[in-house]
Amino acid sequence: MASNNRLSRSGGAAVILAAALVLAGCQKKEQQAAEAPQPVRVMPVTSEPLARAASYVGTVRARYESDLGFRVAGKITERLVNIGDSVKPGQPLARLDVTDFQLTREANEAELAAAKSNLAQALAAERRGKDLLDRGHVSEAVYDQRKAALDEAQGRLDRAERNLAISRNQTDYATLKADNAGVVTSLPVEVGQVVAAGQLVARIAQDGEREAVVAIPEARLADIREAQPEVALWADASRRYAAKLREISPQADTATRTYLARFTIENADSAVVLGMTATVIANAGSRAEVVRVPSTAIINDGRGASVWVVQASGTRVERRPVEILSFGQQDVLVTRGLNAGERLVTLGVHVLDEARPIKVVEERPPVKVAA
Repeated sequence: MASNNRLSRSGGAAVILAAALVLAGCQKKEQQAAEAPQPVRVMPVTSEPLARAASYVGTVRARYESDLGFRVAGKITERLVNIGDSVKPGQPLARLDVTDFQLTREANEAELAAAKSNLAQALAAERRGKDLLDRGHVSEAVYDQRKAALDEAQGRLDRAERNLAISRNQTDYATLKADNAGVVTSLPVEVGQVVAAGQLVARIAQDGEREAVVAIPEARLADIREAQPEVALWADASRRYAAKLREISPQADTATRTYLARFTIENADSAVVLGMTATVIANAGSRAEVVRVPSTAIINDGRGASVWVVQASGTRVERRPVEILSFGQQDVLVTRGLNAGERLVTLGVHVLDEARPIKVVEERPPVKVAA
């Protein structure tokens, strides 16, 4: 009986010893696994100037647009062009009814003829009076009356000539002509319509320079003046044209509170058609420096955005808080927290620890802006 008890106790001790050995082996393996370097991917930190690009959608317009109208009132009898037609200088665009103008001209022609006849009579009377005065048959008062009648007749002739010139001009004004070569963009009148003098009849977009007209928010006025603008057409976004800011409206639109800006499209070709949708891309540079890092390098676990930076030894990392300017689809712009020349962990950031060693298995080049 005593022998059996000794055997039980020795067997139990053996089991306990074996369990202790197994536990010690597991702990040793876990410790070895914990101390194994964590493989990471890194990239060098490089800074770049902060460049902000803002885009504004507008339309292509002509540099010069002429609003044409008749210089006299009347009823339109002919409209000789349509919207989209190309016109040349002096080409007729529309005509008014000239009946009243012709009657006025004929009346002024008759008045001119009467004024000439009256002047001839006054001149003959003045000459006879002068002869009679020299011979002493009439007084100076009588001669002065005839001289005054001659001056009045001359004035009447001058007025008649000017009235006739005005009536002829009015007849000519009844035909609206193009001042410059261009394209008809607006014709807000129809045949039979009575128009006032100066009322818009046709708008001509002159040939030559083309511009992109866009609306600029007041918060971007300072940036747009220093930007390097480009113009892209919606019809062909692959092509871009250099542009130059020509003018900004001094007053904001009462409804949108934006300022109208006109950008001259340099070297515009036949692809730049009036009325097309154009996008002005304003590339505004800045003296500020930013670091572009992959979005996989950012840690945000409730303690603010941060990254892992490789220490100088190359075997450890330290957590560094950073200040982020903006998030992109694949990268992030960091304005504070990183220094040029440091190495940044870009993959495996969520399993790192400052107490755990690392092993750099791949080093990627800095992130580049997509062209």
